[in-house]
Amino acid sequence: MLSRLPFEEVCAVLSLKRLLDRSLAAQATLVFLLGLGTTALIRRDEHPAVWVFQSALYTGVAVAVLAVQRRRAARAVGTDAGKLADLNRKIRRHEVPQDPEEQAAMRRLVTEQLGQMERAGKWLPYWLGAMGLVAVGMFVLGAVSGSLVFPLLFAVGTVALCTWVLWMRRRSLDRLRRMRQALRQR
Repeated sequence: MLSRLPFEEVCAVLSLKRLLDRSLAAQATLVFLLGLGTTALIRRDEHPAVWVFQSALYTGVAVAVLAVQRRRAARAVGTDAGKLADLNRKIRRHEVPQDPEEQAAMRRLVTEQLGQMERAGKWLPYWLGAMGLVAVGMFVLGAVSGSLVFPLLFAVGTVALCTWVLWMRRRSLDRLRRMRQALRQR
């Protein structure tokens, strides 16, 4: 898809991706705007100041969680958050660092992320089962109440979300394992 776009548009898309990858302020702005739009769609009858307040609250919680996760990951790897974003970008692009210090940090990052994904993988079947139960429960409640449109959309959305989570997990595990193998060969 990127090869069909003009060069300037490709550069704009890639720079936006890099900005969102590295900048907590850019991520906070995106979360705020998405929260504001979602709140405005769901709660049309409320005052716009309530929309802004709720969106700011959602943004504050999301940024706090993200900052704690970044700080914890950077501490585990032994680097700062900016360098961590660069290492993650290199993992996504399958680029093995040439610098020995950077390779050591990359090894620690890959080991940390694989460990986290393996620990989280133990709970994945339970979370997927819970999502399935919620979807089935919504479908049953819709059948009892006589309206199947919303429960059917919710069930389709739940299946799509679970499929996306499994696909992204497999993709991330493949990338991390490939990088671990490439780092072992050096």
